[in-house]
Amino acid sequence: MNVSDFVRHHYRHFNAATLKDAAEAYRLHVDGGAKMMVTLAGAMSTAELGLSLAEMIRRDLVHAITCTGANLEEDLFNLVAHDHYVRIPEWRNLTPEQEKDLESRGLNRVTDTCIPEEKAFRVLQGHILELWRRADATGERRLPHEFFYELIRSGVLDDAFQIDPEDSWLVAAARRDLPLFVPGWEDSTMGNILAANVMRGDLSRTDIVGSGIDYMLALADWYLETTMGRGTSDAIAAQGAGRRTGGHGATVPPEEAVSTVGFFQIGGGIAGDFPICVVPLIHQDLELPCPYWSYFCQISDSTTSYGSYSGAVPTEKITWGKLDVTTPMFVIESDATIVAPLIFAYLLDW
Repeated sequence: MNVSDFVRHHYRHFNAATLKDAAEAYRLHVDGGAKMMVTLAGAMSTAELGLSLAEMIRRDLVHAITCTGANLEEDLFNLVAHDHYVRIPEWRNLTPEQEKDLESRGLNRVTDTCIPEEKAFRVLQGHILELWRRADATGERRLPHEFFYELIRSGVLDDAFQIDPEDSWLVAAARRDLPLFVPGWEDSTMGNILAANVMRGDLSRTDIVGSGIDYMLALADWYLETTMGRGTSDAIAAQGAGRRTGGHGATVPPEEAVSTVGFFQIGGGIAGDFPICVVPLIHQDLELPCPYWSYFCQISDSTTSYGSYSGAVPTEKITWGKLDVTTPMFVIESDATIVAPLIFAYLLDW
């Protein structure tokens, strides 16, 4: 019995049944020709989600990813420094003194896993700094992930790989030129390194690397191109000068769209909220027509509480113009490091 058969047979009730329902709805969504956005919050790269996510990308079951700056870089850290990671099963019992000892050894802890600073951050720092310096000299401005894609494609890191590159979701994404959106990239180790090099004068400007606003422009263009068959500039031109009314753009039924896009949210935070907001941006701010997100699944152990985003029920998003009343919605209240690989294994028929 493989994983898919196990889930079909055993996952019949409660959270387990929701997992199976969400996975089956995901399959029906993409089998019907629709696209899927996957969002990565937390430390999913350090949890090695690439072991399953990379194959999802290769099988054309993921069509775009939004992630935090940490998830972007930590997949690459694992790729070049995996052998030097340290796992601490009894992490809950660590004393402050033991935590300080880890810091003195250059080990940055993420729950039970310590990332080796010298073997991960510093190895990549020299290579990425070279790309930034080149961009600085030519006046170029590029999005954060584009530098990472170039680094991977250049082959300069190949000899440093410590895991099979087939298990890296970022390598799979770079090879397919997967649309990637990284809002809040500045909140990352590489963001800190860029800032430090500007302050030292090694780089002359901060805008070598594009911002979250640049990512929203790219995301709106991708969403309109994917769902309506034309990007932002063409859609605005077709709207015509002076056509703005202060109202909303039309909601396009799924059957009238070129395609629709589903939303598979792992965790919450900026990786979840940033991309889902592109639909109200198109409808309310650009006053352009487009469909709503046509599938929604959230994996989170956050509970609904006052002001919580990660724990908010999906129907709240209807009030913000992100989802429609007909959008299939699933919430799996569990640890994403357990649930996400299981759903991906189900979809891959492992």
